[in-house]
Amino acid sequence: MTEVMQGVRILEVAEQTFVPAASALLSDLGAEVIKIEHVERGDAMRGLASTGTAFVPSDVHVLLEHSNRGKKSLALDLATPEGVGILYKLAATADIFLTNKLPAVRAKLRIDVEDLRAHNPNIIYVRGTGQGERGPDANKGSYDNLAFWARAGVAMGVTQPEYGHVVSPPGPGFGDSIGAMTIAGGVAMALFHRERTGEATVVDASLLSSAMWAMGQTIGLSVVLDEGWTPPPVDAPRRNPLVCYYRTKDGRWLALNCLQAGHYWPPFCASIRRPDLAADPRFADHESLMTNSAQATAILRDVFAERTVDEWREALKDFNGQWTVVQHTLEAANDPQSVANGYMQPCQTAAGVPFQLVAVPVQFDEEPAAPRRAPEFNEHGDMILTNLGLDWDAIMDLKVRGIVP
Repeated sequence: MTEVMQGVRILEVAEQTFVPAASALLSDLGAEVIKIEHVERGDAMRGLASTGTAFVPSDVHVLLEHSNRGKKSLALDLATPEGVGILYKLAATADIFLTNKLPAVRAKLRIDVEDLRAHNPNIIYVRGTGQGERGPDANKGSYDNLAFWARAGVAMGVTQPEYGHVVSPPGPGFGDSIGAMTIAGGVAMALFHRERTGEATVVDASLLSSAMWAMGQTIGLSVVLDEGWTPPPVDAPRRNPLVCYYRTKDGRWLALNCLQAGHYWPPFCASIRRPDLAADPRFADHESLMTNSAQATAILRDVFAERTVDEWREALKDFNGQWTVVQHTLEAANDPQSVANGYMQPCQTAAGVPFQLVAVPVQFDEEPAAPRRAPEFNEHGDMILTNLGLDWDAIMDLKVRGIVP
C-alpha cells in the first residue's frame, strides 16, 4: 500500500523545484495534484536547458520530471479576474493550496490565505519561501544555492580553508529536494491536525529553515561555543584512525566511521591482513590507539594504498565495523542496496522515452512508490475546466481571450 495520500487534492501555484518537489512526493503517494502554470511559458523549469554546471537532455527533462511527477497541468492567466476566478473554483474542491509566490505577488494576484479561505474555509494553505514569511527579506526571492547552501552555514561547513574558494552544492536541487521533504511532512501533519480537530492551518517552510534544521546540531554547538563552525584543515591530526577517509591504489576512497575504535581494531586488523597491528603495544587498547592515532593513521594510509577499491570491497565485506566506498551518483543508483530496496524506479516521458527517478524516500508496507511522468504543458487543461462545469463554448471563449491556452 503506497497510496497513503489517496483522496487528497492539492492545488499548486509554484514553479522551479523547492515547492513543486513537495507535491510531487505527495503525488507519488497517491495525492491528486493540479498544477497551475503560467499561461504562456508554463513552469520556468520547462525552459531550463542548463543548471549552470550541467546540460539538461532534451529528450528527458529529468529535473522537471523529478519535481512534477504525476501531476495534472492547467495553464491559467492569474492576472485576470476570470483566471483567478477559476483558481477559486478549484480551491473550493481542494484540501491543500501550495505556493512559492512571495507575499507581494500573492497579494497582487489575490491568492493569499484570506482570498482562498473565502472560497474554502477548510483549505490548508502552504507557503514555501526562500528565507521565511517574515523579516526584512520576506519579499526577496532565492534559490537553494543561496538560502539553503550559502546562508545557513552549509557551504562554510564543507569548505576547507586551504581550498581558496567556496564549495558549490553537490548537485542541482540539493537543498530544494531536502526542503521539499520538510514541506511534505508539514502537509501531512496539517492534514492529521485537521482530521482530529477540524482546524485548517497555515503551513510555512523555507529553504533557510530546512537548512538550519539539517545543520541543527552544528548550529547548536556554534551558539553554545559562540563560534562559527568551519571544518578542520585537511591535514589536521585525527583522534580516531578508524574515523577517516583513505585513498586506494586506483585513486578511489574508503570511508571508515568506527566510533568505538578499540572494540573494532582487532577484527579490522584481521580483515586488512595486518594482525601485527592489533598486537602492537602502541595500539593495544582504545586509549593507546587514541594516543597514537597519528601513527596508526599514517600506517593505514600506506596499507589502503596497496590495493584497489574492488579488492578492499572483498577484503572488508565481512568486517563488522562501519565503512563504505565513497561513490559517485551513478554508483549510488546501481548500488545493490539501492536496487534491493527499490530506491530507483522506472518511468517514461510523455513521448515514451524510458528513464529512472529516485523514489520517494519513505515506504509503506515495504513497497516503494512508483512515480508517474510529469505532465506536458496544459495537458489536462480542458479536462480540468470541464470537470469544473464549464461547457465547450465557455472554454473556447477563455482560449480566445488568452486566459487559457
